[in-house]
Parts: sequence; structure tokens; C-alpha cells
Amino acid sequence: MAAFYNQATLSYNGTIASSNITVGEMIEVLSAEKNAVSGTYTPGGENVFVISLVNSGSAAFTDITITDDLGAYAPSEGAAEVVPLTYVEGTAAYYVNGVLQTAPTVAAESPLTITGISVPAGGSALVLYAARANEFAPPTAGSSMTNTAEISGTGFTALTASAETAPAGAPDLAISKSLSPTQVEENGEVTYTFIIQNYGNTEASAEDSVIFSDTFTPVLNGLTAQFNGAAWTAGTDYTYAESTGEFVSTAGSVTVPAATYTQDPDTGAWAVQPGVSTLVITGTI
Repeated sequence: MAAFYNQATLSYNGTIASSNITVGEMIEVLSAEKNAVSGTYTPGGENVFVISLVNSGSAAFTDITITDDLGAYAPSEGAAEVVPLTYVEGTAAYYVNGVLQTAPTVAAESPLTITGISVPAGGSALVLYAARANEFAPPTAGSSMTNTAEISGTGFTALTASAETAPAGAPDLAISKSLSPTQVEENGEVTYTFIIQNYGNTEASAEDSVIFSDTFTPVLNGLTAQFNGAAWTAGTDYTYAESTGEFVSTAGSVTVPAATYTQDPDTGAWAVQPGVSTLVITGTI
């Protein structure tokens, strides 16, 4: 509740008379809450945000506008704001007392502005929309972003509601393979090099049980393997069947450090430097 005060005056013949001060209380009957369907996000991934409006009063509120900043923030002091979420066009939906309504009007996409929302007396409304984490969304472990919606209209004091999400903490692995030399004589030696990259903000550790496998055709004889420069031991770090050419690492032998991230202080864009591990397998064919 918010208190309000009022006093009247009379002016006559250079004299001013003041009334007593009346005191009233404004009972706020419209409330707002905002939640994200998922508490985490991934680069380029979508999340759905839900704004719940509840009207405990005896009169309806109409023509409400919702303005969402989509997490806008300044990457450094004095820099222009960047917006880490991109509204997914066509996803805005609107329910009144649980009943789907005609899609609301999206008057602008950044900040996201949705107009024409109504909440009946003693009723509720839900507004949902999806947004995608873009290149300005913080990717580092322990970071987060908060997007705040302002709910404004006639007959009530503007409200704000926020939702906080954090980047998902998980490895994100990619692998590439090269052969040297590409032309080799029979019974010649070849080397396969595998570059394993981790674009995630969390190390791929032994507990993640990463397993590497490859079937070499033609079969490699006298096979040796090195991981990040250290020799691997057959039966401990990997198994290899010379009859089929199948090579399989032991679960947990492959580990890859987490990526590192840097943010341009002026543009706000994040750049990723993946963590890298290297597996080298050599043999004769």
C-alpha cells in the first residue's frame, strides 16, 4: 500500500487559509511476476519468458504495455548498452484466465514492447515470448544476465518484474582429424592427428567419461598413441584390435580444458578461445 496526502487552501484579501491534511492509502491490486522456463542458456539457444499479471481488484485493467529490456547492459564504463537477448519473432502469446487470446501486438522488438494487454477484475493474464541468447550474452561460468520488464498503463503505478538466467555449465566438444603423409607406400608409416576442442565454459574432465573411437582402414600395425604429448598405454588408456583396426579410448582418458572468453569493452561482443587437447596415433599400413 502507498499513502497519499491532500490539503486544500483558500485565498482571500491577501490571506491564506489551509484545510486539514487528509491521508489515504492506495491499495495496489495489480501484481506482476516474471520467470524463465529454463534457468540456464546456451549460446544461440532459445528460452521462454513468462510474465504473470494478477488483478485482485474489482475493476479491470486494460491497454497495458509490457516493455522488456532483454537484458540490456553496458559492457564497460562509458560504453553503449548492448542487448544479449534477441526476441524470436512470432512467439508472443497471451492468456486471460488460462484461455489463449489473439496474439498480442509487438510494437517493437528491442526493447521488446507488447501492447494491448488486459487483466480482468479478480483475474489473471499470462504473457509468454521466446528470446535467443546472442553474441552479447555472457558465456563465462559464474556470470548471469537479468532481463527486466516494465508493466505500465492507466490506473496503476508502473510495475517491474525480472528474470535472471545463467550460462549452462557444460563442455561443448568438437573434433577434427588429419593424416600425414597423405600419400604413403605400402608398409609405410602414417600419423593421424586429432584436435579436440572444447567451446564450453566447463572442463571435459575424467568424470565426463569422454570416449574417443576410430576404426582405421587400412589397419594400423605397430600402433602407438600420444595424448597431449604423453604416451598412452594399451589396455590402460585405450584398446586396439589389429584384426579390425578399431581403436577405443578408456572412458575418462580424454580430457579437454574449458574455453576462455574475452569481451570487447567497446562493442560488447564475446570471443571464444576453445580449450584444446591433441591425440596423435601412429602406425604402419
